[in-house]
Parts: sequence; C-alpha cells; structure tokens
Amino acid sequence: MVIRRFFAFLVAACMSFALFTGCGSPAVEPAAGEGSTVAIGLVTDVGGVFDQSFNQSAWEGLLRLEAATGARVEYIESQGDADYAPNIATMVDEGMDLIWGVGFMLGDHIRQAGIDYPDQQFAIIDYAYDPADVPNNNITGVVFAAEQCSFLVGFIAGRMTETGIVGHINGIPSPTMESFAVGFYAGVLTADPNVEIIGQYSGSFTDAAAGRSIANQFYADGADIIYAAAGAVGNGAIEAAVEQNRWVIGVDRDQNYIAPDHVLTSALKRVDNAMYSLSREVVEGTHVGGQTRLYDLSNEGVGFATTGDFIPDDLLAELDEIVERIISGDIVVPATFQEIEELFPGRYNMPPV
Repeated sequence: MVIRRFFAFLVAACMSFALFTGCGSPAVEPAAGEGSTVAIGLVTDVGGVFDQSFNQSAWEGLLRLEAATGARVEYIESQGDADYAPNIATMVDEGMDLIWGVGFMLGDHIRQAGIDYPDQQFAIIDYAYDPADVPNNNITGVVFAAEQCSFLVGFIAGRMTETGIVGHINGIPSPTMESFAVGFYAGVLTADPNVEIIGQYSGSFTDAAAGRSIANQFYADGADIIYAAAGAVGNGAIEAAVEQNRWVIGVDRDQNYIAPDHVLTSALKRVDNAMYSLSREVVEGTHVGGQTRLYDLSNEGVGFATTGDFIPDDLLAELDEIVERIISGDIVVPATFQEIEELFPGRYNMPPV
C-alpha cells in the first residue's frame, strides 16, 4: 500500500474543493516555525479518502492543517480489515507524530498499536476506550453526538414530508450507527408522531449500488425523503433521489453539491474540525493521548446544512430554538435503542445493536 503525498499545487486544489463544498475553512498563514518537523498521518477505513463523506471530511481537516501550519500530512487507504494493522505500522515507520484511524472499525487495531508502540501518539474517530485499554496514555478517542445532528434533519423530514412516509438507510450495525438512526427517528417523531418511518441497515459503507437499490424500494413504498447515513452507500441513495425526483438527506459533509436539486439538507458531523483542532495541538507540542473528546452542538462538532435554501424560514427559526434547547440540556436527544423505546414505544423498527 502506497502512502499518498500531495504537493503544494494539489493541496491548493483540494482546499479549494473543500471550501466550495462548505466543509473547509479559509487557510491562514503558518505561524513562524510551526509544523516544520511535524507529520500527521491518516489511515482510512474501507470507504476510501474520496468517499464524498466521512473519510473525505477527515482528509479535508488535515489539508486545512497543512495550509495553516505547514505540517506534513499523509494518508493511506484501507481496502479491507486485513489492511488496518499493516497500514498503521507503515505510518509508524514513516515517523508520524500523530496517527489517525478513521472509523470505529479500526478500534481494536489502534488499541493494539497503542500497546505495541508506547511512544507513538494515536487518535481515532468514533471510538472511546476504557482507560485500562490505553495503558500508555497515547490514544485519544474522538466521538460525536451524531444523534443530535440526526435529530435535527429528522425534525426537518418530519415537518416537510408530503406523503407522511420517510426512510432511513444505515451502514454496518454498531453503537455509532445506532446513534445516527435513533436520533433521526426521534427527530421525525417529535416533529410529527404520525409519520411512518421505514429503515434498513445496508451492511456496508462502500456499496453504492445497495444504497441505490434500497432507496428506490423506499421511494416505491411511498417515502418522499430518505436519510442515508452509511458513507459511500449514501451516494447510491442520492442517485436514486435524482432518478425518482425525490428528496434525500446527506450525511457527514454538506452533500448538496452532488445533487443540488435533491439534497434537502445534510447532517453535518464535523470530522474535519476534530481532525484539525486535535492535530493542531500536536503541531503546537501538546501530548494529547489518554482521553476522549466529545464533539457536539455546543462546540460546532455537529449541525445541519442549509445549502439550497429549501427549508422554510419558520422551520429554520424553530430549529434554532431546538438547537439552543439541546445545548442547554432542556432537550436530551436519545442515542440508544433503550432510550428511544422509552420515548416512542414500538416506533423504532431497526434492530438494536
């Protein structure tokens, strides 16, 4: 597996793309001497670095870091589970100051690497460790309140559906994926308890054809809005939305640019912000291991997109109020099967993890 290195002209192009899609931030001038010897590495999950979703957002965060600090950033793609351990080892051999694993599927491999390489700093997206599993205090777990952004787009779907039926496509069962689904269901049912929700796990984060097939079936069953929270599987759902002239809700990044007339909104999980902020601490000389960080509405770790201006002003005002109530704790969004079952008994029709 070859580590991909990007020269200045390509970095600039990628940063322009990130800004166009709304997922980057303006580059700033590097601080004097900052990042001159610091290297940050990223190991993707099976979605690949340009999945237009989760992994791509992570890479965009590191491209922003490179532009801002001059740090060296690299990635290596994983084609399957067997690639994770050797890819991590390759990054160690490359002398990375911080090595990121992107996605919960790398959880066991990053944990073992933290044991095998006690002087190496690691971080992982969507995984939190028991302190006993990190004896060298060299791994930072990064988690997101995915249920919060999913609740918001679910509320939008519940308010805006015209057929009274909405759909949800998930990836591979896990606690993280459950939080996406539970939050969406809770948002829809809070907006309108009479709306019917049809949901299904795709069993993949890469199979766009499966996303297209499931979405086409949901549309045929009467759904007029589908939320696809399944990485590249969602790309297939977006294709189906275009074909059927229906709405789809994107995930992780603002995906409106893929199908501007059909992506109603996107649940923003700001992996790019997490990658940037934590990596910048390492660039500035901080040891970040041995902790778990939560990104939620209060620190702009999650949110929803308004590109396309499809959401009515009165609904946006209502959503602003809901965001404030979630941040204040007045509204507690459920994240597990048990929690949503207490709020809406019998309405959650996806299997618990």
